[in-house]
Amino acid sequence: MEPLLEVSGLCKEFGGLRAIKDLSFAVYPGQVKSVIGPNGAGKTTLFRMITGIVKPTTGKIRMDHTALNGLRPHQVAEKGIASTFQTVELFGEMTALENVMVGRHVRTRSEIFASGLRLAGMRREEDEIRQMALEKLDFVGLLDKENLKAHSLSLGEQKSLEIARALATGPRLLLLDEPAGGLNDRETERLAERISAIRDQGITVLLVEHDMNLVMNISNDIVVINYGEKIAEGPPEAIKDDQAVVDAYLGEAIDYSDLRRLERDTVETYS
Repeated sequence: MEPLLEVSGLCKEFGGLRAIKDLSFAVYPGQVKSVIGPNGAGKTTLFRMITGIVKPTTGKIRMDHTALNGLRPHQVAEKGIASTFQTVELFGEMTALENVMVGRHVRTRSEIFASGLRLAGMRREEDEIRQMALEKLDFVGLLDKENLKAHSLSLGEQKSLEIARALATGPRLLLLDEPAGGLNDRETERLAERISAIRDQGITVLLVEHDMNLVMNISNDIVVINYGEKIAEGPPEAIKDDQAVVDAYLGEAIDYSDLRRLERDTVETYS
């Protein structure tokens, strides 16, 4: 089987500090692949490079053998990659329904002239987008919250809304950055069911997560990084007994504050 996503020799430096070091792995269609590692290991930086928010220093990222390097975030989305964020990023004053409809923008066909004049084709497309958005809200259990503003939702509901918005882009690959963060046990169980359902819809999932029960229960494959380097890769049953993984999680705490500060200061966006 050909990989859907390939990461080859990826490196990222922030002010001389390497957040990602010669990282390579592949994600295959139909997988839930998880990326795990201690805090500050470079997982979110990896996601930012895949989605076009941060430029790699060296290395290649390919989707269906097509290079993503140099593409802007909206161009990456057009290729079929969607992402949620470690910290919830929603339009707080917009309703849940409006947030999901915005996610579909990357797939709209109507031009500005048709939109301005509210031509029939544009109105039909808007109706289709609204119906699609309602279906995504139903999928994540928020159909009854469609008219509530995003800021009024609970953290768990906001995370679900982010997933609905990401799904509205029509992705083939969905990146989830710590979706279980801040959730209670029941919410995490529902999240696991939802991720499995997303995979069953034919959408491949790349997951960053600290909840090891969640990771071990739903992942087909896991890649482990520490100090930005891959230290292990394989199915859950092999990863849980890998001594390098055990050492990375049980070793002394590392102060990554300087690296995080440099990342914030030097993020290069394609705007």
